[in-house]
Amino acid sequence: MRKCFLLFLTCLVCVFLFAQQNVKLKKKDRRKDVELITTEGSIILRLLDSTPLHRDNFLKLVKSHYYDSLLFHRVIRDFMIQTGDANSKQARPGQPLGNGGLGYTIPAEFRATLFHKKGVLAAARQPDNVNPEKRSSASQFYIIQGRLFTDKQLDSIEVARLHGYKLPAAHREVYKTVGGTPQLDQNYTVFGEVVKGLNVVDKIASTPTSAGQDRDRPLSDIRILKAKLVKRRKYNG
Repeated sequence: MRKCFLLFLTCLVCVFLFAQQNVKLKKKDRRKDVELITTEGSIILRLLDSTPLHRDNFLKLVKSHYYDSLLFHRVIRDFMIQTGDANSKQARPGQPLGNGGLGYTIPAEFRATLFHKKGVLAAARQPDNVNPEKRSSASQFYIIQGRLFTDKQLDSIEVARLHGYKLPAAHREVYKTVGGTPQLDQNYTVFGEVVKGLNVVDKIASTPTSAGQDRDRPLSDIRILKAKLVKRRKYNG
């Protein structure tokens, strides 16, 4: 049974790769937002032109319907919500997730102006010991919920987690007033942000999660029902 399941997943990934290769991006696609219609409500994402490799890859996956039916498989309150594992589409209750991918990675696109404030969209990746170039996962991404920090806490993070990297004053102010996860700055590629639906992010982040082998997986499945391109609009939040 396990061999059949693994074969099914391999075939599924091959189908998605073939579909993605046949997706053609149009200029107007890059001027659209992405709507994630989830079981908890809709989240509207705006991608950044300053990270074109991540932007185009994400758009292609959305257009090929890769994200439809995938679970938010890793949820940590006051930190982030993560999805994009192809294995989650047919995952059994209690099944550990997070290792599914598409067999390729994307070069890091770190930008000094981009940081992990609340609501940003960023790419997950393998740890430094196997990925010293900090290349991004092709499909797995997370959205930051984060929390508020004090100057003292930010000073400590600069030393202990950012190895001396100094957070710009403007970024520090956001972390103190809006919140985020500064410990991830210049280590994971930020390539978009939520322009509508932060309340949905908060709702997903507050869901009870497992402490077992499937650690941080929501006890009740939270799923992306559909991801699609939508006309870019002005939003109030």
